[in-house]
Amino acid sequence: MDGRELPRPPRRVPAGAGTLTQLQAGTPRGPEPPPRQPWIFGRFLVGFLVVLVIVAGGATAGWFVRAQSLRIDTAQVLESVGSSVVRVLATTCAGSGEASGVLLEGGLILTAASAVEQPLSIVIMTPDDRIRPANLLGTSPDGVAVLQMIGSLDGERASLAPEDPDPKAERALIGYTAAGQQVINPIGSAADPTALSEVMNATKLGGPVVDKDGRVVGVVAGRTVQASTIVPLEKLRGYAVPRSTGITAVPGGSCEESRGPQTAIAPELLVANTALAAEVQKLFGNYLTLENRRNFPALQALYSEQLARSITPVSDRRSHRTTYFFGPKITEVSRYAKDGAYARITFNALFSPVTTGADGRRCNRLDNRYRLVREGGRLVIDTAVSMEKPPRSCEAE
Repeated sequence: MDGRELPRPPRRVPAGAGTLTQLQAGTPRGPEPPPRQPWIFGRFLVGFLVVLVIVAGGATAGWFVRAQSLRIDTAQVLESVGSSVVRVLATTCAGSGEASGVLLEGGLILTAASAVEQPLSIVIMTPDDRIRPANLLGTSPDGVAVLQMIGSLDGERASLAPEDPDPKAERALIGYTAAGQQVINPIGSAADPTALSEVMNATKLGGPVVDKDGRVVGVVAGRTVQASTIVPLEKLRGYAVPRSTGITAVPGGSCEESRGPQTAIAPELLVANTALAAEVQKLFGNYLTLENRRNFPALQALYSEQLARSITPVSDRRSHRTTYFFGPKITEVSRYAKDGAYARITFNALFSPVTTGADGRRCNRLDNRYRLVREGGRLVIDTAVSMEKPPRSCEAE
């Protein structure tokens, strides 16, 4: 070796690699782009969405507040205005005689005309059992009767609403059941009403339709439950005024015999509910119901043999030609002899003021004590004694 370096072997090129002819220079880079400006549309969109959320929230809150303002609290309404919703009871030639009604300022009462056709006597009865006589001033073409209460009566009076309610505002009907219990039923709004047939019975005819503040916005009228309709506020404004031209005066009844309501009577027990008291309650429920229905022959089965000989169907009819009994309360039930009983009952008798012995009155509150005996295994009425002579007027507190 002479010290010279040996030539380097050629560099191996991997198979498939392209042929390099020269060194390739790197691609030159241009200047840096300027910073991105804020996205104006995006900011606008976000702001719009925020506003939309706020508006939607406000609208929802407003809708909720409005919905709440249209709702009715029936319990609160009944508490505030229930004392001015009364029962209307009448003995009439037509034999209708029972409805609900609403007492307004000045002693005017709005009720259903169908309940007071050809009346001999009319009274109103408050939820706390106070009774006042009333006169029929007239009736309207759409079936509303306007009564005038006679005498004074403490307590709240209902009022007509100052304007028609919102069509979407909820309403309620206040009236009485056949048993004389005051009830309130929601009936929807004018825009979305509940069918009256779902909540009505015959004794709710004449009942007021009220708004959430207890103000009268209508009265239910009609000859029957099926034909009942709501007479609107705009009509009532023309009826509930002195010397109204919207109602027509009608004559009272002139029949010798009249009838009150024909619903079954159920005396209220103010004593312990024993087996004997329940038997007494059933007996007098039947007795008063048959009296009101003028079924005097059937009454004979409720009398003892001795009493039936002195009170015949003919004499019974003669003494009760116009009488209607209501509001019975059993205040005493005690044993008599081996298997008989004494029963003391207070109740009201509505009658024509021209009836013999009426002395111009229309209603008496009776307090009778009965002696009952058992015949054929059943309790029957044997004697009756008045515990208060003369009877008090129904108007006595």
